[in-house]
Amino acid sequence: MLTILFDGIAYGMLLFILAVGLSVTMGLMNFINLAHGAFAMVGGYLTVVLMQQHGVPFAACLPLAFVGAGLLGALLERTLYRPMYRKPHLDQVLFSIGLAFMAVSSTDYFMGSQQQIMQLPESLRGRTEWWTGTPFELGMGHYRLFIIAVCAALTVGLQYILARTRFGSRLRASVDDSRVAAGLGINVNVVFAATFAVGSGLAGLGGALGAEVLGLDPTFPLKFMVYFLIVVAVGGTSSITGPLLAALLLGIADVAGKYYMPKLGAFIVYSLMLVILLWRPQGLFVRKGGA
Repeated sequence: MLTILFDGIAYGMLLFILAVGLSVTMGLMNFINLAHGAFAMVGGYLTVVLMQQHGVPFAACLPLAFVGAGLLGALLERTLYRPMYRKPHLDQVLFSIGLAFMAVSSTDYFMGSQQQIMQLPESLRGRTEWWTGTPFELGMGHYRLFIIAVCAALTVGLQYILARTRFGSRLRASVDDSRVAAGLGINVNVVFAATFAVGSGLAGLGGALGAEVLGLDPTFPLKFMVYFLIVVAVGGTSSITGPLLAALLLGIADVAGKYYMPKLGAFIVYSLMLVILLWRPQGLFVRKGGA
């Protein structure tokens, strides 16, 4: 039981890092980016290529995946996404899902359709067993423990940046009223570009961390798109706390459901989402006011 809970928390933390960038762009920038998973795929493939073909250590690949996906996000934000900010949401959906299909096709053409295999460093392999032979047996995979630690640190850092720093206040001001924010001397375009780049970088980091757990192939952006949207819809888009809690609930429910009732598949996850959204249609946490 504790092992399932531990694996579910690790899975949920990973989903949070993958989806938090989408939560930021939807909630704080009011832009629906269904191609968000493509940036995660970029981070995953960049990590695999650097490790397998160039011998770069896994620890060095993680920041490179963040930077690589972030730079790509900044470039696309400046050239493709920015003109779509004031378009209707339907236009944004069609535009971004078109980009997602283009990313899938391009990756399949250049990298092949086979699933990529990532060899973890020896220190992250293996498993530690606690209380074996008891009802409270706990098996902690070293890599999943590493994922939890990294994601927890990122969560604290993001919460601090958005709530306690000048950049976070400028971002909230730019979202609430971009014209007034610009009149106060805030460069709204730079704030949005930086936010989009960081969100894309976090997706790339999540893709690098999740390549071994989730699997990595060209269909990655489409395969996990629904999970990203569930995290954002259930958690709400006005804070970091909501998507974090939603991702943890989703991860634990998915792992427990596949273990105890594997024939039901994702039915448990969707049922949980339905119940929560009937109870809280705006998500678990909703920011009140314009601040």
